[in-house]
Amino acid sequence: MNRDAEAWPALPLEAWRDTRDTLHMWTQIVGKIRLELTPRLNHWWEVPFYLTSRGLTTTPIPFHDRTFDATFDFIDHLLIFQTSDGRTEMIRLRPRSVADFYQEVLATLHGLGIDVKIWTKPQEVPDPIDFEKDHQHASYDPVAAHRFWRILLRVDTIVKEFRARFIGKASPVHFFWGSFDLAVTRFSGRTATLSPEADLITREAYSHEVSSCGFWPGSGSLTGPAFFSYAFPEPPGFKETRVRPAPAFYSAEFNNFLLLYDDVRLAADPRAIVLEFLQSTYQAAADLGHWEREKLERSGSYGDARNARP
Repeated sequence: MNRDAEAWPALPLEAWRDTRDTLHMWTQIVGKIRLELTPRLNHWWEVPFYLTSRGLTTTPIPFHDRTFDATFDFIDHLLIFQTSDGRTEMIRLRPRSVADFYQEVLATLHGLGIDVKIWTKPQEVPDPIDFEKDHQHASYDPVAAHRFWRILLRVDTIVKEFRARFIGKASPVHFFWGSFDLAVTRFSGRTATLSPEADLITREAYSHEVSSCGFWPGSGSLTGPAFFSYAFPEPPGFKETRVRPAPAFYSAEFNNFLLLYDDVRLAADPRAIVLEFLQSTYQAAADLGHWEREKLERSGSYGDARNARP
């Protein structure tokens, strides 16, 4: 058993579901501001957040002749806005409705000379409520939020190590506020065939063949966090593949391989078990999808990437 329990704390979904749902909406508000003002990139890479040593950040967002950034600080529990002309404003993270938070975010930006209009309908959630009308989600447990961020920070480090093994096209390791997950995506280099009914988000995100993986706090029948891995398009035989480690399984509900977080945090070596899962599921996608792996992978990528130094 992993004895460093504080490094990999428990986070059952029921213990912080209300906070998770509220924080999800808060991140969507800030994310949509970034989406509105940032030049569009392939696969929506302009919209995610990135881990910092205090929380999640947008990185600089252009606004006329200035830039600004927004950071969710999960140590002091603040949303911090900083501008390139040296101004800083903060909003305390505390129990409050999404509607109230939305209005204060806009008022704070207005005070900084930044006025922006966004589409206020949340994305990628069931039964969305417009931000300005959402008085249902109003919870914030700072202990749970801090714990979630600490887990993300651990995962971010491991997934970046996995990403470094690949020399083909790959996404950054980033946090998507729509699906509320941390993810990285590898590309085969070939375009993908999409259904004519695919929406705009899907057409852009999955224009090319991918193997994608990451970490998700759970939802629906998944009552706790999990590591996930999937392929698009999913090659024949993918879901039947026996991947490693043994606790991993294919979920027909989510069309993903899943490795439950509790199986990781209680393992003797959580880092090793996560890397094994990421590598095994990628290999299944790449081999069954006939990727040109010898051209896409760093030499010695099956070992510990940290052992290879220039």
